[in-house]
Amino acid sequence: MEMTEKKLNKRERHKAALSPFEYYPQIETLDFNGISEGDGFYLQDFGIFNTPIEEDEYTLRLRITAGRITTVQLRAIADIAKGNELEIILTARAGIQLHGLNSENVLHIFKEINELGISTWQTFGDNVRNIVTDVFDGRGCMSVIETYPLILQMQEYFLKTPHLVGMLPRRISTGISGNSANVTSFFANDLYFALAKREEIFGFNVYMGGKNTEIARSADIFLLPDEVVPFFKAFIEAFNTHGLRFTRTRTRLFHLLEEITMETFVEHIAHEYQKTWQQAGNLVLEKGLFSRYQKLQDGSYAFCYESNFGRISAEELVAIADFAETYSAEVRLSTDHNLYILGLSQSFSPFEHLKKSQTIVACAGSHYCPYSFWNIKDDAQLLPLEKIAEHRIQIGISGCGKGCGRHQHCDIGLIGLRTNNFGNTDKGARIYLGAEHSAGISVGRELFEMVPLEHIRSVIDLIIHEYERSGCDTFESFSESILNRYSVEFIALWLLAKLECGSAIALYEVEKRENIAEEDQFLLEKELFFQYFPKASFVLLIEDNLNEAIRQLSKKLWSVGESDQEIAPQIKKLLVSKKYWEV
Repeated sequence: MEMTEKKLNKRERHKAALSPFEYYPQIETLDFNGISEGDGFYLQDFGIFNTPIEEDEYTLRLRITAGRITTVQLRAIADIAKGNELEIILTARAGIQLHGLNSENVLHIFKEINELGISTWQTFGDNVRNIVTDVFDGRGCMSVIETYPLILQMQEYFLKTPHLVGMLPRRISTGISGNSANVTSFFANDLYFALAKREEIFGFNVYMGGKNTEIARSADIFLLPDEVVPFFKAFIEAFNTHGLRFTRTRTRLFHLLEEITMETFVEHIAHEYQKTWQQAGNLVLEKGLFSRYQKLQDGSYAFCYESNFGRISAEELVAIADFAETYSAEVRLSTDHNLYILGLSQSFSPFEHLKKSQTIVACAGSHYCPYSFWNIKDDAQLLPLEKIAEHRIQIGISGCGKGCGRHQHCDIGLIGLRTNNFGNTDKGARIYLGAEHSAGISVGRELFEMVPLEHIRSVIDLIIHEYERSGCDTFESFSESILNRYSVEFIALWLLAKLECGSAIALYEVEKRENIAEEDQFLLEKELFFQYFPKASFVLLIEDNLNEAIRQLSKKLWSVGESDQEIAPQIKKLLVSKKYWEV
């Protein structure tokens, strides 16, 4: 694909003038008090970045390989953070970010961290980001193939290779799991090696093109463990050669596959790989619900230390290191923003369990990110945490449409936004529901375009109550067997109708009708509203679709105008009424 400088996006023009690897020595003499836009681009390739929120503050992102970290490294990070008054954030790629660095200490701390055996290279920018695997890799009862040795080889290949550092068309997120059940789904990755079986031999099926709002699709390729690293190298070289470098918003692998097709890109990989591979085997992946204590293959236990939605203090890191050393245990970071202590002889710990965040992924939020409309890590406290923890419901909260909280790859997803749809401009959330994410079947569907923050708990409470009434084993099975039998408009209006009318009828009780033709779906759903809410005025708004009824009813329930001052108290009364919760 011919490229001209005129057509290249801004970042590509910087790369064409000077590669990040060539730029790197300049860091030593850089005046961090006044960096240029170009400096900002290059520094990201080495894990250093700042934001428009605090331009004189810097963040350093640490690559924790496969989430595995030593107690010595934990203590060193804690000492650096405490000595420099830094904030510590755990990331959704099992890494760590240090916030609050300044122009005087950023270079010194950058060197300190990299001297610990923890690299910051390629943790941001157009690079191969931290390769993620399951936190129980090699040790869990569901572990079939340990992937850590493969990750080390993949990382050794790209980490400081001059023609790759910062030079990819866009970032590549990679996941690999040799487990038959995982803590979280990996189908949001650009490249995912998933445990599979072919002719009674275990290996990996290859999936490509995932991102926070899309499911990675099968490339119809099966690899044996010793074929993974050569394939990965061929994949990276093919993407580097053929990837899109023009409009910045269309440079992810997903867009390349849209433009040239999966088949053509696989041909490019095959040209680099120069060997044959087998067609995809049978995916070996079941739904896993993991508890605070998890039994491992050797009979020992793992304990999940829940962070404060990704935030953790230096004192906590030291306490975790002390506990792990006392009991000769191992510490790992996970993609769920938590730390796990593996190898305990019994299921115990000295830590209090108050956070209830194990199944909630919350993005950085407005305190740390200029794109977020919410202070996500504080606002997450407004959710019904007890019920979420009780049922192991996976929640993803993103502060904007970029989707760093993986809000469409979970059971219930939210994007924190701001709205004046219901009165004064204030916080609200777009809500997603119905993802069948564990096996990469589908992402969540947009349920409500906007719900004011003060009413989000009411909606989530009602959704969870519908799940409880269904009798389904997991929320994902509830999505598959009940939610996804209906249009998303039907589910939205059903929930609004229950908030409005106080009906005790649950979705699972609605008359089931199988094999409904698509063109008949709306007529059926319209009929159901007349059947179950015959006296409700909103049914008169249902004509050719459900959208007008949804719009009017949501306005009525959530408006803060003078004519609707009593709506919110009525909802609160409804939610605690015996009639509403009656089974």
